[in-house]
Amino acid sequence: MKLNLKSLSLLELQQALAPAEPSPVAVRKVFAAIFAHGASSVEEVCQAPQVPRRVAEFLRENTEMTRLEVVERRQAEDGFVKYLFASPLGGRVEAVRIPIFDEKYVVCVSSQVGCALACDFCMTGKLGFKRNLRTWEILEQVMQIRAEADRPVRGVVFMGMGEPLLNYTETLRAAQILSHPAGFAIAGPSITFSTAGHVPAIRRYVREGHPYRLAFSVTSAIPEKRVKVLPIEKTHPLPELVEAIREYATVRRERAMIAYVAISGFNLEREDALALKQAFEGIPIKVDLIDVTDPTGKYLPPSAEELKAFRDHLQILGAPIARRYSGGKDIGAACGTLEASQYGGVVLPPPVNAG
Repeated sequence: MKLNLKSLSLLELQQALAPAEPSPVAVRKVFAAIFAHGASSVEEVCQAPQVPRRVAEFLRENTEMTRLEVVERRQAEDGFVKYLFASPLGGRVEAVRIPIFDEKYVVCVSSQVGCALACDFCMTGKLGFKRNLRTWEILEQVMQIRAEADRPVRGVVFMGMGEPLLNYTETLRAAQILSHPAGFAIAGPSITFSTAGHVPAIRRYVREGHPYRLAFSVTSAIPEKRVKVLPIEKTHPLPELVEAIREYATVRRERAMIAYVAISGFNLEREDALALKQAFEGIPIKVDLIDVTDPTGKYLPPSAEELKAFRDHLQILGAPIARRYSGGKDIGAACGTLEASQYGGVVLPPPVNAG
């Protein structure tokens, strides 16, 4: 079986190419050809400068570069673009190109086909879990979006389909390649993993000292409420999650990002703010408020008055409060709506230079 070049870290690539006795420079050139320059084939890698003939021959005989198929691109009114990908390994996943002003893009990637956590307001959770994506499938989402982008990609968020910390090895390898100077050269702090609270993986992440950020989906600090929308509360109760977040904030010496999905009539009362204060007492945090987007209509976003009142309640935290914009609602690209199905928006044709 041939090695997929898009699944190898720099060290793994060096080990794979060992029979060809490459110099460190040659290994780095191969790595850069794949990830920094976006080579579309093994032959293109072989033609890269400073790749010796013996290394090129080894690559041709022993490696491959598999691709995802872009099934569709849809553009929202606010400039968000959702990509639907099909994998030769089975299943479809979505990724979103997020415009940051007129300067750059951040790519929201998927880490699994479906999701096992079944958060009640999330459409991906209703699909159930199919399988973990491999490293190359995660990176391919960024590579193909980057190849078509008119601005640089400067950030990646693992906030698409799936719980990234349940696919720990593959997602962390992808992040290492994304942040490597000879890879995608995306700064470590510009890569974020969103987790609904898989505590063992959070603690492992803290022990290993990765430079990427974690965002913790809490949504309610009242366990009886939280369990209604986040079933993971049954497996890893809030006090256990809070202690893991405390470790994270202490080791990194920074505020932990608490993602709070704002749901009208559910988690926006004074008691909810008091519960957050009690749960996170002594832990430096910042709170990201995200309006719920539930196409089923079971959960509704807050009114302006509701949100303002809750933000006033949250002042007791003494912590930064931000409202995260969840764009692309008209094309199903908003948080919680990725499910590989049809929505509105403008269907974009393939770019003229697409491979």
